[in-house]
Amino acid sequence: MQLDVVNNENQKVGTVDLRDEVFGGRVNADLIWESVVHENASKRRGTHATKNRAIVSGSGKKPWKQKGTGRARVGDIRNPLWRHGGTVFGPQPRSYDFTLPKKVERGALRAAFAQKLKDGQLVVVEALAAAEIKTKAAVELLAALGVTGKAVLIDVAVDEKLARSVRNVRGIALLSSARVTARDVMLAGRVVTTKAALERLQEALG
Repeated sequence: MQLDVVNNENQKVGTVDLRDEVFGGRVNADLIWESVVHENASKRRGTHATKNRAIVSGSGKKPWKQKGTGRARVGDIRNPLWRHGGTVFGPQPRSYDFTLPKKVERGALRAAFAQKLKDGQLVVVEALAAAEIKTKAAVELLAALGVTGKAVLIDVAVDEKLARSVRNVRGIALLSSARVTARDVMLAGRVVTTKAALERLQEALG
């Protein structure tokens, strides 16, 4: 399988060979789902907290003596059965991250790229670089490549000038090939990658 390689003016300048074991075959949506859930979970802050009877504000004094009043026995006014009392088994700060096998992550990224290729949303360019730090020039470059809305730009090494040019463009992410995930690919409407980055990904995912 071959895919056209274009320059910044969206003119064909060559081709790149795509390996069938990476970009062909059935798209495993289950792997993509697992990878996306894992990344979403790892990004959760987990700072939620409720106050138990030891933390909630209030007196710890016993309201009345244990026996002889005819009333139910109680130790303090902040017990969980009373109004304004502590919460039992409430959420506490925690990490939602969990371990995902590396084979699953690679399989998910492989399936995500295969889906984008099948949908015709994968664009291979000769290079991704900017001559100057200018948002207008970056927007014109994206428009020439047919990028509208959300997109992820992938290169072997992120060009600093281009990164600073697109950081104010909503929905555009510039990532290195070593850090891209299945979630990044699936959230983007268009995936723009350099030929070198695509070849590097093929080696890693093959």
